[in-house]
Amino acid sequence: MRDHLQEVRAGAVGACKGDERAAQAGISEQTLYAWRKKFGELEVADAKRRRAVETENARLKKLLAERDLEIEVMKEIGTKIW
Repeated sequence: MRDHLQEVRAGAVGACKGDERAAQAGISEQTLYAWRKKFGELEVADAKRRRAVETENARLKKLLAERDLEIEVMKEIGTKIW
């Protein structure tokens, strides 16, 4: 995916319109525009770092949700015991 975007960005696929570049890279024009919208002018290292941060954020959100659920369960147990 990133290789194709790099080729298109670098002009290795030729100086054509977006739809021709996408066809030469073997992707749809919509995919090309979606990648540009998501990654903009990011370099590969920046995109990898962004992906790592997004993955870590997802993991932390999951842990937070699990902790909140445990707290709610403990509250429920605590009110039923007394």
